[in-house]
Amino acid sequence: MSKPAVNGRTRFTFHLDPRSGVPVYRQLIDQVNGAIASGSLEAGDQLPTVRQVAVDLSINPNTVVRAYRELEIRGLLETQQGTGTFITQQKVKRDELERRRQLDQLITDFVARAGASGFTIEDLLEQLHDRKTDTKQNRR
Repeated sequence: MSKPAVNGRTRFTFHLDPRSGVPVYRQLIDQVNGAIASGSLEAGDQLPTVRQVAVDLSINPNTVVRAYRELEIRGLLETQQGTGTFITQQKVKRDELERRRQLDQLITDFVARAGASGFTIEDLLEQLHDRKTDTKQNRR
């Protein structure tokens, strides 16, 4: 479900997987983190309003508020009263060891969940490559 392009870029939208077992607010946080990491969201990009996300996903607005608040605490979002919620200019810095540990944990979890669903590492690599290609095309 893409939204119209803004400044030549596709507007960011959230998607839920009710079968994942991951709490909804956590899915929202993970999607913002993933979009920042992939370059789909950049500093200054505006996220949909709490109300819009709640309506689009048929969820309680408090769930969206919880996710946005946690992302603000982490320094990734900034809410400007009356204007909206934006990706911050400044990324949170972690030391290299912590960054590598966190990435290792994410990959371990990712591979384990995918394996439990019957996917191989080759399947994952193919999808990651496709995602990288899609991200590059959306930036243009």
